[in-house]
Amino acid sequence: MRIGFFTDTYFPQVSGVATSIKTLKEELEKKGHEVYIFTTTDPDAEDFEKDIVRMPSVPFVSFKDRRIVVRGMWFAYQIAKELELELIHTHTEFGAGLLGKMVGSRLKIPVVHTYHTMYEDYLHYIANGKVVRPTHVKHFIRMFINRSTGVVCPSQRVVNTLRRYEVEIPMRIIPTGIEIGEFIRPDITDQMLKDLRSKLGITDDQLMILSLSRISYEKNIQVIVQQFPKVLERLPNVRLVIVGKGPHREALEELVEELGLQEFIQFTGEIPHDQVAVYYRSADYFVSASTSETQGLTYAEAIASGTQCVVEGNDYLEALLDDERLGVTFEKDEDFSESLINYVSKGFILDDTLKERKLTEISAQKFGDEIIDFYQQMLEYYQNNHQKSSLSQRRPVEKVRVKIASLKNSVDK
Repeated sequence: MRIGFFTDTYFPQVSGVATSIKTLKEELEKKGHEVYIFTTTDPDAEDFEKDIVRMPSVPFVSFKDRRIVVRGMWFAYQIAKELELELIHTHTEFGAGLLGKMVGSRLKIPVVHTYHTMYEDYLHYIANGKVVRPTHVKHFIRMFINRSTGVVCPSQRVVNTLRRYEVEIPMRIIPTGIEIGEFIRPDITDQMLKDLRSKLGITDDQLMILSLSRISYEKNIQVIVQQFPKVLERLPNVRLVIVGKGPHREALEELVEELGLQEFIQFTGEIPHDQVAVYYRSADYFVSASTSETQGLTYAEAIASGTQCVVEGNDYLEALLDDERLGVTFEKDEDFSESLINYVSKGFILDDTLKERKLTEISAQKFGDEIIDFYQQMLEYYQNNHQKSSLSQRRPVEKVRVKIASLKNSVDK
């Protein structure tokens, strides 16, 4: 099968979405499929990239480290036609996603979408949430997704959200898999782990607590920092390492200083990709209070590295951490400190049998198998429903044209 991925974020940009797309592309190619990436230009991208088509783009408003496609419809269509794509998979609701829909419509092939981002959690970035409201998100997402053939939902939370938005097309829950080989690495020695902890100033008798994510407000890292004094009252040997970069780092550093926690909490900034597994393996526990996740790759990465989790729960995490030896979830922000203290005191051991079972569940191989199965279903579904779909999509376009004409007439008057 020849598949076109349309996305506004891809490497060298680093994000959970970019990582999941790269993982899926590699897994599909292992299974003999051809995957082409249609994405944004990037000043850090290489001059030649195999199977990657870059279209003119600009930095996205309020997210300057992200870009959005601004033109290239005819260019993308001509290339997609020449490649004889059989299916398009969109990974954004904006520039490249809209482009993917138009190309799919012209080529008369199915368009599958993955809903990666819970936009209601990010409205504060746009004029402090005073312009774009949740109801606006609902109407836009419903319109965008209902004009796809089917939608991949990384978790039950996404399904519940899309049902609330009145999305009516076929949905399927497919948790995003990870390339577990990147975290089960024989080359990582005990000495490497010891060296890293020493570099961080963490002694053998201290517990290393790891937070690893984009440092943004919705990741809720401030909750962990705010409750860390309570943790230290009961576990004075605990040290928190915050890995990542993002717009909220400065505010978090000010909070750490305000609470007098500089001795116990440190920021590393962004780390090289090949060091991520070393940090996971060096840590005693991985923690997160984020409530904005749809797929939670970092949780799966921690488990693959053999690091237990203490994290704020949702349906995805309840299923992922289905054995206390893997980790524990807590319900509310204020429960973090007590949950961590209690979990540490129980001293659970993560054994190899349990880890192997979980690795199979979160593997890129299973992810790829389920995506291919869904593609096959959507190809059949599209063939059976194409005529009906074409008619339903033509009417809204005609309405829009009428509205534009009416608006123009009123302006002319």
